Amino acid sequence: MTGRALGRVLLVEDDSSLALALRVGLDRVGYDTTVVADGNDLSRVLERWHPDLALLDVSLPAGPDGFELARRLRSELGIPVLFVTAADSLADRLAGFDAGADDYLVKPFALAELLARVRAVLRRAGRLSSPVVEVRDLVLDEYERSVTQSGRRISVTPTEFDLLMVLARNAGQVMSKAQLLSSVWGFDEYDPNLVEVHVSALRRKIDRQGPSIIRTERGRGYALTA
Repeated sequence: MTGRALGRVLLVEDDSSLALALRVGLDRVGYDTTVVADGNDLSRVLERWHPDLALLDVSLPAGPDGFELARRLRSELGIPVLFVTAADSLADRLAGFDAGADDYLVKPFALAELLARVRAVLRRAGRLSSPVVEVRDLVLDEYERSVTQSGRRISVTPTEFDLLMVLARNAGQVMSKAQLLSSVWGFDEYDPNLVEVHVSALRRKIDRQGPSIIRTERGRGYALTA
């Protein structure tokens, strides 16, 4: 498999469970993600690491709030900002955009929506890389969101593409149904049949010429054969 990170994402979030879930979800689809709990840790991180996008909560336990961090990141680094917060009033949203936000997402949300907004913000800012991931005879282009196999274009749905990309970026590694549900559909979906149905659909499209490239590990999940 070849490729490089889609972009570097800074996540400022004090809820450790949510921060871990978001980091795993972002990393699995190809982002390089760094998490800090509050604004006090930000200077130390930025000394050695330059993000392409910041995901900010509004209410933080220490240091400046998300609005102040947004103004700082925009003025000092010029990077886009996406608020990910429970602060859902009109006044909060207006304050966020006044602070320089490119988008504003209110909790709770599905991971799939966050990933879509992250892609959109990075693309508008010209900061989204366009890596190509290759696994055997499959070629996936994140920017074009296209799949080809042995030079033949494969028509896939947006969800099928996301699922195949997660498997491709973790080629050879078994992904459980729970991991795939979290990465592709978000945190509110828990029906394993979703994974089975979409894996079956992908197999019908990409396994015409031989054994299935998507391997089933009984009781464990699925893996893309590297």
